[in-house]
Parts: sequence; structure tokens; C-alpha cells
Amino acid sequence: MAKRHLITTALPYANGPLHIGHLAGVYIPADIYCRYLRAKGEEVLLVGGSDEHGVPITIKARKENTTPQAIVDRYHVIIQKSFEELGISFDVYSRTTKPIHHETASAFFTKLHENGKLIEKSSEQYYDEEVGEFLADRYITGTCPQCGNANAYGDQCEACGTSLNATDLINPKSALSGNTPVMKETQHWYLPLDQYENWLKEWILEGHKEDWKINVYGQCKSWIEQGLQPRAVTRDLNWGVKVPLVGAEGKVLYVWFDAPIGYISATKEWCEQNGQNYEKWWKDDETRLLHFIGKDNIVFHCIIFPVMLKAEGSFILPENVPANEFLNLENDKISTSRNWAVWLHEYLEDFKDKQDVLRYTLTTIAPETKDADFTWADFQAKNNNELLAILGNFVNRTVVLIHKYYEGIVTAAGEYTDEEKEVIAKIAEFPNTIGASIEKYRFREALAELMNLARLGNKYLTDTEPWKVVKTDPERVKTILHLSIQICACLSVLGEPFLPFTSQKLQKILNINIHNWNDGGKVDLLKAGDKINAPEYLFEKIEDAAIEAQVQKLPK
Repeated sequence: MAKRHLITTALPYANGPLHIGHLAGVYIPADIYCRYLRAKGEEVLLVGGSDEHGVPITIKARKENTTPQAIVDRYHVIIQKSFEELGISFDVYSRTTKPIHHETASAFFTKLHENGKLIEKSSEQYYDEEVGEFLADRYITGTCPQCGNANAYGDQCEACGTSLNATDLINPKSALSGNTPVMKETQHWYLPLDQYENWLKEWILEGHKEDWKINVYGQCKSWIEQGLQPRAVTRDLNWGVKVPLVGAEGKVLYVWFDAPIGYISATKEWCEQNGQNYEKWWKDDETRLLHFIGKDNIVFHCIIFPVMLKAEGSFILPENVPANEFLNLENDKISTSRNWAVWLHEYLEDFKDKQDVLRYTLTTIAPETKDADFTWADFQAKNNNELLAILGNFVNRTVVLIHKYYEGIVTAAGEYTDEEKEVIAKIAEFPNTIGASIEKYRFREALAELMNLARLGNKYLTDTEPWKVVKTDPERVKTILHLSIQICACLSVLGEPFLPFTSQKLQKILNINIHNWNDGGKVDLLKAGDKINAPEYLFEKIEDAAIEAQVQKLPK
């Protein structure tokens, strides 16, 4: 592996709270990956932050008759707290309104400008004469030329999903005044993506054909083969990173340009606090850069941001961009405008101490290759029939029996049978099997293997029947429970990336503190004479009433 790993997660927009689609697509996979690497002893930096610029922020502020700063201050706190409570192990979670980000983004733009990497040109854009402002795409509504929806936006029709330009709309209206806007000339700076087409073909289409996910590679291939056009990196707006040029008053860096630089500024922030030079993370070929994102961000992280880094000239490029597809809710597309979502902060209120149940469920249905669907019935079944009935049941039976027969003292193992030697050999394989799946970004597969270890333990305990054998061969029971408690210890180590709260609780019960990944295949983690703590249930049954309450919360 590389010397160090820089892992970034898409910056959530600070104009609303997090929902389960964000978690399944980006944040839980990234957290599993980083926790695994740390358990392997690798040097890892997990970088995140709130994206606090852009038109959606200003639109929400206008609707609520407040300031953009007030909006981002409110939602940044909600988002950050939700991440912490779910156990997403960011090393740094920053925000793009911080001075260090404005300085970093301004310096990045300035270097591109001074080195002739940007082009400047005039264009005509919609302008609201009454308000005296150029109109961003979302500030223009009109009739969709494709489906006739009268409330389409200047960038997209949400009724039919068609991507639009504001000039495509029929009967355009300003969302600020309701007036018909006029076309007015304005000056902007552009990133000439077309000049990098040949390089992108070589870097992506030839260089990453085998190692990037099919959905990511396919979308990049489609974009490149359609032909790339210069893309504006500035816009007329008063909220964002100011364009650092004389005569550019009233202009800010376009949010798609400004936001990914947030990964760099957040790294700088962490390095300043920890006495490190950020360049070892961003300018050293010994560092692996990985972006965890959703499929709607593929073009920005695979084409636009790499072109920005290439144009700047001193930064490393992403090794991989393991983007996921979308998560639906109860067979319908998640929609924040319709409130058709499961909000993380509300879940954490309603299901206290069940962070891992959500992490587990979303990992088992992760939209890794195609869109997936979350249902409350499946959530209940995953808890009751898998976590509780398989993992929790095995651990509880083992711990209860050791307390019942030996007052919580781990017994020494006698001679293992041939069947037990086969079980031990299988246990030894799990760290590599689970790890290989994680390293290929197959988190569903990895978690399924973890549960196979719990099934192995359950089957072993059921087949050997120590509660019966104790009456005829009490010495044999010592060996059975010795091996069973070792499997519990292995589960606590290998389960940590997926179920961090459960693993912590299990290690407390077992009275151990073991976090080395390779130890998860060993059957000597607890020694004869060690004392384990009293049994506690790792999971509890989720009743129908709790699920029905969640279903009723969804809009009818």
C-alpha cells in the first residue's frame, strides 16, 4: 500500500440536514474504509466539511428572510453533530466559510489566472432590472420545453429530470421579482476543459479502465467523448469567495470550483493544528488520494477537479473515485422538497443507541452498482433477524454460559477436535477475506463476510451443545466455550469498521482493548484466567409500533 491515504467525502450543502441517501452513498462507505485502514496501521486522513456557498443557500435565506450566514451556521451545526453521533470518524470536518478556505481558494484561482490557465470572455445572461442583479440558474423559472412543466428551473426541470440552460425556458420569470428578465452582457473566467481532452483520455480512459468502478468510468467516458467545453469558474453573486481581481466586484468563485478546494483548505486547517505540512498530503506521490462521492458528483471529481489540479501543476491526482448510485425510500426517489426522506438527526432522536442498526442496514443495501431501496420493514428485519438473532444471540449465549459455569473466568482449551481445527482455520481467513472486499470498495460483500463469522460461531455453539455436554463431560465444555469466546473477540475486532458502537460495547464485555486488524483471525485474544464482564444485550428487538410510527411520519 501507499505511504499514506487522504480520503475525502463530498461536502454536504449546508442548506438542510443529512438524510439516509447521503449516508449510504458517501459517508458510511468512506468511514468503513478509513476505520479498516487505521486498524491495519496505515496513516489516514479523513477530510470532510460543509459546502456553504452557492445559490441554494441564498435562495433559502431569501425564503426565510434571513442571511446566508445564518442559514449555514444553523445547518453546519446540525450536520456536524449528526456525523459525530453516527460515528463518522472525520479527522477534520471544516466549512467553506472559514477564512483559511477563502484564502486557499483565492490563491488557487490567482495562480491559474497568473499562469494563463483560465480564459476570459463575455456572455449574455439573464438580469433582473428591478432588483439590479444577474440571475443564477435557480433564480429563473419558466416552462420546460420538454414536458411543459410551468415551474421548471433554469438548470433543470424537476418534473421530467431534463438538464436545461436558463435560455431554454419558455416564458422565463425572475424568482426575485416575478418580472421577465432581460439579457445583459457580463464578463467571466472559464476553465478550458476542451484543452485537456487528450490528457483526460489518456489519464482516465486508458489509465483507469480496469480499476475504476464501471458506473464511474462509463459516465466519464460519455462526457469526454461528447466533447468538453470551457466552463465558467466565476459568477455574478454576492455570496461566496470573492474573485481576487481588480474590476471583479460583485463576482464570486463558482461553487463547483470553490467546493473541492475545500478538501485542500480543510487539510491545511488540520495540519496547522497538528504541526504538519499539508503538502505531504497533497503534493507527495507517496499519498493516495481517494474521493468518496455520489454519482451526481462524478463529473466534478473525475473531470473538472482533476483538470484544476493538473492546471495548477503541483498537486497529486485522485487514484480512485468510488462513487455510488442513489438510494430510494419505500420505492420512491428521496425528495427533500417533498420531505420524502429519513433525516439522520431525527433518526438519532427516535432510535437512541441504534446508530449501528442504521449503519448495518444501509451497508447491506448500499447502492454500489445500481440504485437501491430502503424500507422500514427491511430495517426492522435486519435488526431482528440478523443483528439480534445471529450476532447478538451468539455473543450473549457464550457470555452467559461462561458466567453460569465459570463465574466469568475464561477457561483453558483442551485438545481441539479435527472439526474445531477446521473452524480455527476458517476463522484465520476472515481478516483477509473481509479486507479484500473493503479494498475493492465492496462493502456489502465485506459486511456479509463479517456476519458469516457470526454464523460460524452460532453454528459451532449449536452443534457442540455445551449446555448438554456439561452434564457428561464438563472438561470438554471448557474447550467449547474457550473457542466460542475467542470468536466473540474476533468479531469485536473485525466488526469495528462497520459497527463501531457495538464493537466497543463487545470489547467492554470481553474486557479487552484490541484494534489490530490481523488479530481478528486469532483464537488466543483471551487467555485462560481472564475475567469477562457481565453479559449485556448488544441489540434489542425493534417492535412493530416503532416501525409504524416511522411509516406514518412520511408524507401521504
